[in-house]
Amino acid sequence: MLTVVTSMVMCVIGNNVALSLGMVGALSIVRFRTAIKDARDTAYIFWCVAGGICCGISDFTIAVAGSAVLFLLMLAIGSNRSNSRYLLIIRGVFSEEGSADLEAALTALFGDGVRLCVKNRSLGSMEYIYELSSKQADQFRTQNGDSRLFAISGTESVNLVGQNDEITG
Repeated sequence: MLTVVTSMVMCVIGNNVALSLGMVGALSIVRFRTAIKDARDTAYIFWCVAGGICCGISDFTIAVAGSAVLFLLMLAIGSNRSNSRYLLIIRGVFSEEGSADLEAALTALFGDGVRLCVKNRSLGSMEYIYELSSKQADQFRTQNGDSRLFAISGTESVNLVGQNDEITG
């Protein structure tokens, strides 16, 4: 998305030095008071600045064409990615067989789509943290995944933690 915004700006600026200095000034005014975690938000802010510059010099063709492409990209990316993610945290005292049983149970629940993020091992205990999508978390709840995991020898706790990446003021 940022490459489309950059292309819009470069098409508008061309060889105009005054316009390029104005663009630098406009972008330097943009201050981020909060940390922006999502690149889509950054792209949206620069899209607004680039669209404003295009409209300011009456180059509506580039503004409309660039905005249409950016809108479609944001729509496509937004539908593919959710701001929510879930962490499945499993703690216990697992033997090698228990670890293999745990992995087999998770494969039976989710197929190969589950992603191991952390595997901690200390004296006498182990902790596994898997990242799940919203669909996988719903599947875990509806198929009584916690009961399946507690059936494995050595399982002490199973936690499903939801994390939302949105920042609220």
